[in-house]
Amino acid sequence: MSSSSRSSNVSQLFQAAHSEGILSPAALQALTVVDLGAQIQAGLGISVDDVQASEVVLVTVMPDDSGSIQHSGHARTVCEGHNLVLDALLSSQQKDGILFHTRYLNGFVLNPFRPLEDVVRLHSKNYDPDKGTPLYDQAVVLLGTVLAKAQEFTRNGVSARTVTLLITDGADCHSQSSRPRDVAALVSDLRRAENHIVAAMGIDDGSTDFRKVFREMGIEDKWILTPGQSAQDIRKAFQVFSQSAVRVSQGAASFSRTALGGFGA
Repeated sequence: MSSSSRSSNVSQLFQAAHSEGILSPAALQALTVVDLGAQIQAGLGISVDDVQASEVVLVTVMPDDSGSIQHSGHARTVCEGHNLVLDALLSSQQKDGILFHTRYLNGFVLNPFRPLEDVVRLHSKNYDPDKGTPLYDQAVVLLGTVLAKAQEFTRNGVSARTVTLLITDGADCHSQSSRPRDVAALVSDLRRAENHIVAAMGIDDGSTDFRKVFREMGIEDKWILTPGQSAQDIRKAFQVFSQSAVRVSQGAASFSRTALGGFGA
């Protein structure tokens, strides 16, 4: 598929979502003010036609690959945390209906949406945190990808629920095109649709008020994790997220209860 065809396909999904009242004008503008089609298409992964299920759960994780992760000695722990989420989902009775997506904070797609048994684990050979923190730009790309994939399924008669985790150990400092209000517009629309959960983890860097950062991005307090700097704290935060991800995979009622209660559900 050519770059223009990819952009056209993604654009059509967003225009349809706007026409159906799922995407507000502000969120549509956030997704289309620059051409994100190729970046979003790179994460869509498996074809809807290749999924034999009446409903799916889309689990998305965005590990921070900024240099501060390496400098703080958190790289191994983030790898373990990503893989812990994967293992928890693999142990779920509903694992066959779960698709997993991994996109780093600087845009590299390790796992476009794919079945759990095909997911590539995070390790030192494929995860080298040495880049910047374009938090708002990539949050828009990531949430646009989640929305587009969910739209693909629902337009083909397959119910889709999603849970997404953004991870960072610092405030935004490299975004070029998006601002917190752009992310907030998207998060607001996803919440309103009642089949999406957007969570965030801010690993303590000693100075950033992560609750303030994530609130400005529209993320609810109940879906914010702020672990300390120890490996134990970070692993515990990943465990909390993985437990929620497993719960939302257990059917519509469990999803609704979890969405209502947040990490404390």
